[in-house]
Amino acid sequence: MAKLKDQNINQDALSKAAYSLFDFTKKQKSFLLIICILVSFAGIITPYTYAAMWFGFALAAYSAIANDSIQTIGTFIASNQKQKWYFLWLFMGLIFVATVTYSWITYGGDVSYQRLRVDGLDQAPQNFVFLQLAAPIVLLVMTRLRMPVSTTFLLLNVFTYKAGTIIGVMQKSFVGYILAFIIAVLVWFSLEKFVKNYLKGKPRPYWYFLQWITSGSLWAVWIMQDAANIAVFLPRELGLYEFLAYTGFVFLGLGFLFYLKGDKIQGIVNEKTRVTDVRAATIVDLVYAVILFYFKSYSNMPMSTTWVFIGLLGGRELSIALAKSKKLKKRKARLVRAYRLAKNDFVKAGIGLIISLILALIINEGVREEILGLIF
Repeated sequence: MAKLKDQNINQDALSKAAYSLFDFTKKQKSFLLIICILVSFAGIITPYTYAAMWFGFALAAYSAIANDSIQTIGTFIASNQKQKWYFLWLFMGLIFVATVTYSWITYGGDVSYQRLRVDGLDQAPQNFVFLQLAAPIVLLVMTRLRMPVSTTFLLLNVFTYKAGTIIGVMQKSFVGYILAFIIAVLVWFSLEKFVKNYLKGKPRPYWYFLQWITSGSLWAVWIMQDAANIAVFLPRELGLYEFLAYTGFVFLGLGFLFYLKGDKIQGIVNEKTRVTDVRAATIVDLVYAVILFYFKSYSNMPMSTTWVFIGLLGGRELSIALAKSKKLKKRKARLVRAYRLAKNDFVKAGIGLIISLILALIINEGVREEILGLIF
């Protein structure tokens, strides 16, 4: 009877998965057609290095920012839904232009704040393989599925020619996840009484000013960390026209993203507790910006800001569940909800990590040799 029950459970799970896949393909026909066209074009353009470079950059620019928008501009969009999209776009777009221009001038044509000058990423691609161009297409699909994937892992790993660099990125990212989780638990648990007593009713106007300042600061720090994910397709030192193309394309892509109000993945932010409240969004952005700035100052090694962000949201949900619910039954229900949200985000980000590692092993011979040397 137990075996029969397990078989029925497995069959139900498979049936649900099959139905979800069928439902997705049915609803996303236009999107899947675009993906097929992009995959075909990537296969055709791969041998032509210069064209492949800009094609890969264009895909990476939109897919990386669209997926990572939940971290930086996600709470900004969620808490400013009544504002015109083009005001939000111009504010964040001009911050992007100013931030990358500073790096380009200061570091001699490098727009990545020296993230691409670490050993293993310092060499610009001289030619491309199909899977390197396919990586941002995979990211587009995962974004459509509302999966918070690490763009650092998925885009940088396919260009890294040293296993040690991949390990360094992973170590820094996992430390970031743990640190963000712990800080979030401490901050929101200690702030719960303040939130309960003082953040009632309609937010006062100054909260919107504070939220725009903190969101803008967070966006600038995120660019300092993750601009490398987009620029990895390009030469490590950009000339004037290359810089203008880089900056102009991302600026216009941001406009499209704001027009779509964050697209499908925005739902990951909207489902979290009170995050559409401008006051809660301000606190989330401030804590996240401080953590990212610390890791930026710590070393030039790239890291996954996605893992830091899901750690922050997971810790926040846990602390709210512990602080808000005095009754055991309600506390248990809130803890279960917090655990599910954190687990779902962790699993989805983990899937992206596994895919990036597989792609890195397939593409990079140097990485394969290092890994095999460690094993044997």
